[in-house]
Amino acid sequence: MNDIRPIAMTIGEPGGIGPELAIKAWHARTEQNLPTFCVVSPKSIIDKIVDVLGLKTPVKAIDDINQATLFFDNALPVLEISGNADGAKLGMASSTTASIVIDSITKAVELTRSGKASAVVTNPIQKSALYQAGFKHPGHTEFLAELAGSGSVPVMMLANSQLRVVPMTIHIALAEVPKHLTETMIKQLVRITAQALQRDFGLPKPRLAIAGLNPHAGEDGSMGSEEITIMRPAIKALQEEGFDVIGPLPADTMFHAEARAHYDVALCPYHDQALIPVKTLDFHGGVNVTLGLPFIRTSPDHGTALDIAGKGIARPDSLIAAIRMAADMARKRAAQHPSQGA
Repeated sequence: MNDIRPIAMTIGEPGGIGPELAIKAWHARTEQNLPTFCVVSPKSIIDKIVDVLGLKTPVKAIDDINQATLFFDNALPVLEISGNADGAKLGMASSTTASIVIDSITKAVELTRSGKASAVVTNPIQKSALYQAGFKHPGHTEFLAELAGSGSVPVMMLANSQLRVVPMTIHIALAEVPKHLTETMIKQLVRITAQALQRDFGLPKPRLAIAGLNPHAGEDGSMGSEEITIMRPAIKALQEEGFDVIGPLPADTMFHAEARAHYDVALCPYHDQALIPVKTLDFHGGVNVTLGLPFIRTSPDHGTALDIAGKGIARPDSLIAAIRMAADMARKRAAQHPSQGA
């Protein structure tokens, strides 16, 4: 499938399952009808995984992402970057390979922003190892936002074949959520999410549902007031702007099949409220999408899984879904701007 430019895939944590998943995704390229992708990494890291797992995988080093299309059918293309690959040990995260992880992300974004790649697909990183090397960002998303430049407001969306969710707050304590939930924040998230669903998912009039913070969405204030004082005013203002948005809805009744048929994305006040239903419905097929960036970025919805790295049992389903979703998004953007290609 060469209807789009190659996808730039990051190596992620070399000691985790990311390299193994990249290899397995390449092996599934024909069966899964995957577009061309290349891994941004020292080739030696991929070669080591191939040897350890005993996978018969031809690996081709390239120095230009355009070459990926030439070799993809017969070999896994690896866009070579420098770095101390000797520090990569399966099942262990090491700060000695942090520069490889960071350079891989930086290069993939650079290729995509320049138009040479159609999208970035990121493999999982081990933040603790990066912190030891002086990494200053809370996580992947914040680093991507910096690479995107000023004016970018990243929004996390988790998606699978049955559900899309946006957590309004992410990695903060549950007790802190009400302090971060504001009318301004809700309106900004809805605007960014709606625009992305129009541009990248082909939904001309996205339907958005907002979950309540409290049990029964506050039960008219008897179980909490945030729905009345913060959420309803935000939703009313958004409706007046023309957005198709409903809520706040009781979270315990909005994720069954009949309820999901009435919206395209659910925005939830806190992390687990959003991630539990999406992971329950399709644990292995979930994709993490970053909205609000000037480039396409998807990622498998799981971590580095150091405990199973090198054992050959890691499933590539989520990475494959992330590749496919990135390609679909790239095609949607290209259809809107034919002169720019994909």
